[in-house]
Amino acid sequence: MRIGMVTDSLGSLPFDEMVETAASLGIETVEFGCGGWSSAPHLNLDAMLDSQATRDNFMAKLKDHGLEISALNCSGNQLAPGELGKNNDAVVRKTFKLAKMLGVTRIVMMSGLPGGPGDAHPNWITVCWPPQLPGILKYQWEEVAIPYWKQLVVEAQESGIEKLCIEQHAHQLVYNSVSALKLRDAVGEIVGINFDPSHALWMGGDPLYAIRHLQGAIYHVHAKDTRVDPQNTAFNTRLETLTNEHIAERAWNYVTLGYGHDELWWRDFVSQLRQAGYDDVLSIEHEDFNLPPVVGVEKSVALLRNVI
Repeated sequence: MRIGMVTDSLGSLPFDEMVETAASLGIETVEFGCGGWSSAPHLNLDAMLDSQATRDNFMAKLKDHGLEISALNCSGNQLAPGELGKNNDAVVRKTFKLAKMLGVTRIVMMSGLPGGPGDAHPNWITVCWPPQLPGILKYQWEEVAIPYWKQLVVEAQESGIEKLCIEQHAHQLVYNSVSALKLRDAVGEIVGINFDPSHALWMGGDPLYAIRHLQGAIYHVHAKDTRVDPQNTAFNTRLETLTNEHIAERAWNYVTLGYGHDELWWRDFVSQLRQAGYDDVLSIEHEDFNLPPVVGVEKSVALLRNVI
């Protein structure tokens, strides 16, 4: 296993300072946000596509600090109706082009989420009632998502991409193990999973159990923890609409590794991944509002060193 980092975790730092800090903390690989949901603080997608000198300088600085790229990340909602979908789709296509130029063969992204027929906004179907919902879900998969992804897979292969790592995320068509495998079965094994336990944890799943049943389908891993507040959850369930800064009031929060689940749990996490055939990058994604990013990443690196 190697310790990596989503560079948005240190998004407030300029590129040069981020690279230096990552190396000093013991990070071995980096995952760059290219747009979509990411503000792409360390990678200007258009500038990188337009200039060989810019790309060469970018890669040289990584090499000078002993860092490798684990993946490019273009997570967003490319299936959304209207301009949002068009803009996110453009980021996806540009990211594929850059990956080919840089020799990167792994992309982290999300499935996207369409609306229903005629909808102006994405529609996340998570229940089977009222009775029109199964029909909307069928439309989203069969009329929008699967045709889009079949075409996208062809473009990815033409760009030399070997693994499309789909993150199972709320408000996306792929948000759990069954939906991830459904997309993989529909469009081919170039599609696998960017396994991020933090999302399953707040939804009530058991990542350790899921890993055992996803052997061969896990292509990349995010190391991110979640703490579920038992009192807030007991009162108001895990369905949460308060924004992230309302830490004390929310049912759950993303936290630094070890602050939601202890070292023994993370040791089991790594063990289960190895038994399932994954012995690759654990990419730290810091989204803890309680700790400064550098402190959170440092603590996460220390925990992962112990459990690896």
